[in-house]
Amino acid sequence: MSEETKKTPEAELPPEETPETEPAVSQEQTEARESKKSEKSKKESKKKEKTYTLTREQMEAAELAVRQLDAARDQFVRLSAEYDNYRKRTAKEKDGIYQDAKADTIREFLAVYDNLERAMSTGGGEDSPHKKGLEMILGQFRGILEKLGVTEMQAKGEPFDPNRHNAVMHIDDETLGENVVADVYQAGFLLGDRVLRFATVRVAN
Repeated sequence: MSEETKKTPEAELPPEETPETEPAVSQEQTEARESKKSEKSKKESKKKEKTYTLTREQMEAAELAVRQLDAARDQFVRLSAEYDNYRKRTAKEKDGIYQDAKADTIREFLAVYDNLERAMSTGGGEDSPHKKGLEMILGQFRGILEKLGVTEMQAKGEPFDPNRHNAVMHIDDETLGENVVADVYQAGFLLGDRVLRFATVRVAN
């Protein structure tokens, strides 16, 4: 067999197929694509943004509106503070008027209290129904005064206080210190910390 007949089968074999591969993308092409995308997004954002141009008159009008708004805000703050002070002042005045009216009313009833005490001192014996009735009435009267915030001063044996006591007589008593209340002629009363009626007393020198 000759050399030509040996080579013929090899020449008739089909060429081997190679798998197709995607062309490789270079780094420069990737950067170019990214830059195009960023430029496109910038252009779109510029289209969305709107710019306004104001004239000098419009700028002055805007500044004037800002100043007027600040002035209105300051005025509102001042008015709010003034109203709050007015509200507190009127509430205090109303409370003062109420306390004065309350004190004047209670003061008028203290004469009844004095008469009940005098009746108790001149009444009959301990078993007298008349005196027991007076004790019940006086106790009820004292309970009403306590509910109203009225308390009786404890003046006897206390140092003389010109802000609470009204001295109508002086005596010499060696058993008592100087300027000590010896006797109480008329009880004094307090409405809270306020003197409702001065106690009429006799003071030892």
